Amino acid sequence: MLIDPHIHMFSRTTDDYRLMFAAGIEAVVEPAFWLGSSRTSPHSYYDYFTHILEIEHKRAANHNILHKCCIGVNAKEAEEVDLSLETVAGMDRFLEHPNCVAVGEIGFNNITPNEEKVFRAQLELARKKDLPVVIHTPHFNKKAGVARIMEILHEMELDLDRILVDHNTEETMPLVADSPVWKGFTIYPTKMSSERTVAMLKKYGFERMVVNSSADWGDSDPLAVPKTAALMRAMRFPRSVIRKVFFDNPREFYAMSGRFDPPVD
Repeated sequence: MLIDPHIHMFSRTTDDYRLMFAAGIEAVVEPAFWLGSSRTSPHSYYDYFTHILEIEHKRAANHNILHKCCIGVNAKEAEEVDLSLETVAGMDRFLEHPNCVAVGEIGFNNITPNEEKVFRAQLELARKKDLPVVIHTPHFNKKAGVARIMEILHEMELDLDRILVDHNTEETMPLVADSPVWKGFTIYPTKMSSERTVAMLKKYGFERMVVNSSADWGDSDPLAVPKTAALMRAMRFPRSVIRKVFFDNPREFYAMSGRFDPPVD
């Protein structure tokens, strides 16, 4: 029983759903992301939000997988600050949708003042809506980005128990290891391998740790989660530990929304 807590099924085929279910994936969470070309109006965002909240939910259900979403303006487009803030101002109805389980993925791309404005606005909205938050850490200058993220979370006095800081590496883990935030690892060619991720789990433990594929239309693998779980099984990790990391932890995090309840058996 597995959950992929961060995957972009908008960019995947129905064959992927079939393979994922056969590999043991029971549920997925799809954070809103950059589509490859920047949007030109809030309505472009809103049409996309509707698609992942409703159409993708149905497509997954047709292949026996529970599909939920996070809604947000991704850092990749946040430099267009006026458009981004106008979009955020109209996100309430999407965050209230029964298939929305968090605000995300939000955070930093180039760690600019405009990105920070949009990030802070969405953190406030998450607090208002009492939703968990999935935070995207930058691809470059990642350590500085995570350090600034943690500063902002403390400055805003947010409930760190409801925050997931994603895409961690060996470089960033010392910055978050002692924090109550949830820690995400992404099995992706430009992020982490299964082997490196398992090494981090061995080093830092299994509490509040989640593993995802972030599979999209780049060079990625929608079976990265079951493959990493299989690696841990081959290394003779206890089944209880594997279940905790790949099912119980993501289930507990997203359950804080009150809208995520995949069956436990």
